[in-house]
Amino acid sequence: MERAYIITGPTSGIGLRTAFELVQHGTVVLVGRNPQKLARVQQAIAKKGGHTVSVVCDLSDVASVKRASAQIVDLGLPVAGLIHNAGIMEMRPTRTKQGWDSSFATNHLGPFVLTEALKPHLADGTNVLFVVSAVEDPERKPAVAAGFRGGRFLSVKESAQGEWKSGGSDNPGFDAYATSKQLVLAATLAFARETPRLRFNAIEPGLNPSTGLGGDLGPVVRFIQSFVIPLVVPMLRPFLKILSTPKQAARVITKIITDDSGRTGVYYNERGEPMAGSSLVHDPGFQDLVVAETRTFLSAIPVK
Repeated sequence: MERAYIITGPTSGIGLRTAFELVQHGTVVLVGRNPQKLARVQQAIAKKGGHTVSVVCDLSDVASVKRASAQIVDLGLPVAGLIHNAGIMEMRPTRTKQGWDSSFATNHLGPFVLTEALKPHLADGTNVLFVVSAVEDPERKPAVAAGFRGGRFLSVKESAQGEWKSGGSDNPGFDAYATSKQLVLAATLAFARETPRLRFNAIEPGLNPSTGLGGDLGPVVRFIQSFVIPLVVPMLRPFLKILSTPKQAARVITKIITDDSGRTGVYYNERGEPMAGSSLVHDPGFQDLVVAETRTFLSAIPVK
């Protein structure tokens, strides 16, 4: 039977490009919150001869994630890879209907729940890849220059409440994004140790200024992101190696998720090479704390 690959956030940017790359390797399960956008992606891929299945899921809503997980399992597909691509960076902090910080819920809690729900149903050797961000590292010079101050973790509960360690960024939303990505990376490395039968890795996709993580940007900025920046990036890449494009990121992600070498616990850079994150995320004690606190926090949420 043809292999299947699951990807979240497949309707724009890196996720959309990756979906088109992945259909060359098998069926793609498109997981996103907007059914109309999912349908358009399905139609576009079908015109090129690819096969996809759509599952509607709001990663900021635990109940929605659990329903989507059950739907994916019921598909009975031979899943060879799971890509956690979806993510947001709010320019202004917002809340989910549960009252949680939107960035933290979408970037960390949702992917965590999806992973935990699908793990028992994934065959040995399945690749699981988390798209993270190097802004979690307070020593990362480009990130610091952009205004980030690294992850500001206090606890999972306080993160869900939108509370961060003092001394963070002056830019609203930056601490939430950096912290959520730090916890995702830490959890990835913990999962790799916990469940050796599966392959858990993470990737920093590079600086992709055309993806528009900030969902509340105006039309002028979105135009620049969509049409101007893609023309400029190739010219600047020789001088700023972290620059990338959704097309380049998709190719690297696809190469990693279809890799049968068995590598696990690897943090890749935008070129698909191993890289180092902050010293904190490589601390097994911190990794285990993140996973334990997240499980405890989620266990207290009523099942609907």
